[in-house]
Amino acid sequence: MTTEDEQAQAGTIEGQGPVEIDEEMARHLENKREELFEKFEIRDEFPAEVMREAEERTEDVQQEIRDEVDERRDLREMTTWTTDPIDAQDFDDAISVEKRDDEYVLWVHIADVSHYVDPDTAMWEEAVERGNTVYLPDYTIHMLPPILAETVCSLVPNEDRLAHTVEMHLDPETLSYEEIDIYKSVIESDARLTYSEAEEILDDPASADDLLEDTDVDLAEKTELVWELADRMHEQRKEDGSLVLNPARDRAHTIIEECMLKANKAVTHELMWDRGVEAMYRVHPQPSPQEWDEALQEIQDLDGVSIPGEAWDDPRKAVNATLEDAPGRQLNKIQRAVMFVMPRAKYMSDPFGGHHALNFEIYGHFTSPIRRLSDLINHWIVHTNDVPEDLQALCKHASDQQKDAEQCEREYKQFLEEVGLDAHAVNNRGIEVIESE
Repeated sequence: MTTEDEQAQAGTIEGQGPVEIDEEMARHLENKREELFEKFEIRDEFPAEVMREAEERTEDVQQEIRDEVDERRDLREMTTWTTDPIDAQDFDDAISVEKRDDEYVLWVHIADVSHYVDPDTAMWEEAVERGNTVYLPDYTIHMLPPILAETVCSLVPNEDRLAHTVEMHLDPETLSYEEIDIYKSVIESDARLTYSEAEEILDDPASADDLLEDTDVDLAEKTELVWELADRMHEQRKEDGSLVLNPARDRAHTIIEECMLKANKAVTHELMWDRGVEAMYRVHPQPSPQEWDEALQEIQDLDGVSIPGEAWDDPRKAVNATLEDAPGRQLNKIQRAVMFVMPRAKYMSDPFGGHHALNFEIYGHFTSPIRRLSDLINHWIVHTNDVPEDLQALCKHASDQQKDAEQCEREYKQFLEEVGLDAHAVNNRGIEVIESE
């Protein structure tokens, strides 16, 4: 590695290495986590029955997939890949894309968690109890046994995997849905990209050959195509009034965010308008006009910030426009002013009321069934058209569990800061315990 390369590497998360702490600090952190888990009734350990069941369901994986092929659409010849942060723990979504003469076709493939975890399993009962995965800096409390995410539900390259695919045919001009098809599939991912690798490929397509030595697919061309599509979807969302609080996201993050939003919206479109069934929809109420006025006035009063006059009539567009031109030092203050007046989004069994921040008439979650109960249940409803009898109670429970998880994360991060640790660094780089001499 050249000196220039070494300097570049040193500036990355990988290059900085983990945050080092001593054994006493490690005990302090463990005690704090246990205190928070008790406070919020978060289950850290899985019952033996759940672990035993998970291990049994992950045995003889390839034979089970071979047995399933004839009952599913075989998409293994399609160019498919995952893109995730370098420290991602779940590789449960992959994408494929084509541009045809009269349409874009976007496929979002989600690991078929509900094939392994159904309402008759102890794993399902445990997932219902937990409601979601809880992410603390350098510590994760999983909704489902990690062995699932590490094996059958990990869309790793060059391995056949069972998936639930959302196939979307999009108008080339408006990007509206021309056709939506949701089905069980078998896929084989061609590559796993990190966000930084995707950025590198977009900057220099030739770098794909070095990054992806084990694949002969033209991933540079596909990555450029999906970025072209995602960028258009992102700009269209903003024009339609979708709130975008982080205007400086990198291209790779934007690709995944926009593809997942498009798939989630497609699924709920299918459930509500085509089937008319209840599901676990995501409903986000809007602030009152007075609350929005107060937030916008607070933003307008910030030094160096000015809300464009023509944007005041639509608060979401006003915030978007302001964030584009605001000094970097004021971004956090603008975001906080907006979040302070935003009501909490909830899961509900019907979508009416819509999702205010996204400005979607209906919306729900589908793309993360390994870490969210709502997605797991929606997978089950899509496949079986069978709605759980206690769906309203499940919606309330999932909403409550998410609220507790977010509060637990906030209090743990605050504790890290109180003991002199940078929560952001711990979250991104992890921790290494240095033994006392």
